[in-house]
Amino acid sequence: MKLELWMWVAFASFVTAMLLVDLLAFSRRAELIPMRRAVIWSVAWTLLGFGFAGFLWLWQGGEPAREYLAGFLIEKSLSIDNLFVFALIFAYFGVPRPFQRRALFWGIVGAIVLRGIFILAGAAMLDAFHYTIYLFGAFLVITGLRLARHRTVEIHPERNPALKLIRRFLPMTSTYQGDRLVAHERGRFVATPMLAALALIAAFDVVFAVDSIPAIFAVTRDTFIVYTANAFSLLGLAALYFVLADMIERFRYLNLGLAAVLVFVGLKMTLADVYEIPVLLSLVFIVVALAVAAAASLARPVPPTPRRTRAGRRAPRSADGPPTDSA
Repeated sequence: MKLELWMWVAFASFVTAMLLVDLLAFSRRAELIPMRRAVIWSVAWTLLGFGFAGFLWLWQGGEPAREYLAGFLIEKSLSIDNLFVFALIFAYFGVPRPFQRRALFWGIVGAIVLRGIFILAGAAMLDAFHYTIYLFGAFLVITGLRLARHRTVEIHPERNPALKLIRRFLPMTSTYQGDRLVAHERGRFVATPMLAALALIAAFDVVFAVDSIPAIFAVTRDTFIVYTANAFSLLGLAALYFVLADMIERFRYLNLGLAAVLVFVGLKMTLADVYEIPVLLSLVFIVVALAVAAAASLARPVPPTPRRTRAGRRAPRSADGPPTDSA
């Protein structure tokens, strides 16, 4: 696609408008999001993402649309797996369910901005140093193999540099002040557990971007398609979280499906100079791998078990209970 400034400006304006719509849809603060509303909005955001593929088809033709669709499926699938980490973070800090919405929203805003920076940096590296394509490909293959071997995800808040930075400048309280990030206690400003949870989500967004950006570059080198696929996969992620929050553990084989996709796109990128795997074949493989993983997970569900973080704290199944003093 021939990139023009107006395309970026128009899409950035569209994403900003959609974020405002998302914010207004759940505008009441400290509100427990009803499941019905979360399902409706999650389906609407997903259909909007798929609908953009149709728009690209009419505007630029079939090939860009197929590249976008393959990238969108990869990024959407990776974002679903990332929701498990968000659930662990909320459980660790005991974030009440009505307050989780705010942390998710600002985490998504930060991720959209952050991934734009990563995408531009990745594109510049691929253009300047062709061998980077082999590094990206090898990284994806290794990441896929590691994902297939390790299903459990553990967090280490006590080691996180973002939290250490916050504690350097602000003392941290163990109590919540509604969904405020900073509170005023005894004549001084203190950070609440909400700020700690948001900082950890932002830190993991960096890790997620490192994994996901090379994956989509394996199916397309068009930076506009890469960014639009990422943005649409993140829009509505908060609504999807409230749909899947209590069911994430049921997708026991999702990591195997994602691992297969990452290994496939890694090999596709590594072998690009020898044989260019058609985008349509990539799209079919991605759909089949994820569908098989989802079907196997639903066919063989596992009983829910209490989760534990590396710190040895038991993570409750629901974070609706009283806040802990873990921060």
